[in-house]
Amino acid sequence: MRVLQTASDLVGTLALVSGLGLEHVSHKAGGPWQISRIALLVAAIPAIGAMAAHEATSSAKATPIAVAAAPANVAPAYRLKPVVDAPGAPAALQARLAEIVEAYGEPVGIAVSDVSAGWVAQVNGDQPFPQQSVSKTWVAIAVMDAVDAGRVRLEDTVMLTEADRSVFFQPVSANITPEGYPIKIKDLLRRALVTSDNAANDKLMRLVGGADAVREVIERKGLEGITVGAEERHLQARIAGMVWKDSYGDGSFNQVRARLKPEIRDIAMAAYLNNPLDGATPVGIVRALSGLKLGQLLSPASSQVILEDMADARTGPRRLRGGLPAGWHIAHKTGTGQDWRGASVGINDIALITAPDGHVYSVAVMIRRTRQPVPSRLEMMQSVTRAVVNTWATAKTRSA
Repeated sequence: MRVLQTASDLVGTLALVSGLGLEHVSHKAGGPWQISRIALLVAAIPAIGAMAAHEATSSAKATPIAVAAAPANVAPAYRLKPVVDAPGAPAALQARLAEIVEAYGEPVGIAVSDVSAGWVAQVNGDQPFPQQSVSKTWVAIAVMDAVDAGRVRLEDTVMLTEADRSVFFQPVSANITPEGYPIKIKDLLRRALVTSDNAANDKLMRLVGGADAVREVIERKGLEGITVGAEERHLQARIAGMVWKDSYGDGSFNQVRARLKPEIRDIAMAAYLNNPLDGATPVGIVRALSGLKLGQLLSPASSQVILEDMADARTGPRRLRGGLPAGWHIAHKTGTGQDWRGASVGINDIALITAPDGHVYSVAVMIRRTRQPVPSRLEMMQSVTRAVVNTWATAKTRSA
């Protein structure tokens, strides 16, 4: 069923690209860039077949990694609790978020929630946006859910081999020798959340049983509007119109991608943006982050492991973090997608932001596709955190 769905998605996108001239078909300098509808269809056929074939076999490959034996305990039924009788979001904050999105001028989704009060202010908050590495958060939750259930231990050691290499940023791969590289699960988790290491994340996903297993955890915990599509190496290959091969782990992925026909990449990118395999809504994300902070998703010890790693995140220091004054604390996870035809995809940051008095807000800012220069992206995100700070300061003044 998944094979048919994948091919159908791509064919549907073909019709959109060729029939409607979606914005995803970019422009060359000097005028519109046009593609023959027939040429698009012919060029896409190999990609559709290859991607569908990969989808058909991916579930079989996503088997859990063998780890040291652990007691089979039954974890408590941690699940996101529904918000009841939440007050309305502050009108000033809602208005400010709308101003920020309008001023940016490109598709942006923003959600801000008061973790204790439960209100949510949002703009485009119910629309799915590409997550990119934001999805590492849910892989981490799936790992710690397995820890809570006694299926794995953070001190367990797994072996990284040449077949575990991934794509783009993966510094842990530098440690792999012909004999492999032994590493503890807790260290893989930290690399995935702190430095956004793709090889570490992919190994963790395989450890818990693959993308299907992560999605099962997301559903079981009641996290609505969130999904996880695939390991990073498979997701990034698909976005480019490729099918991942282990041989690309030697660093040749970019060279192979550069040789693809541009129309293949156009079609694949359009398919991804039209229906992101790793899509999530900003509102769903802030609800999930609030649940993590409140201890609704995992045991207290497991929740703390993730929150401490997110607090140490080194990526995106000038995104949401850049708008915070002294005395504020942030635990966050960024996402950064591929660039194509002068635009960047999936530029995101999600966070739990703590005020000096301990009051906590969950925040998600997600950019679908942008041509804005990096300083403009950073300023937009920092404007959101400044708006959160102003909301807190106003509430403190009124309660004084």
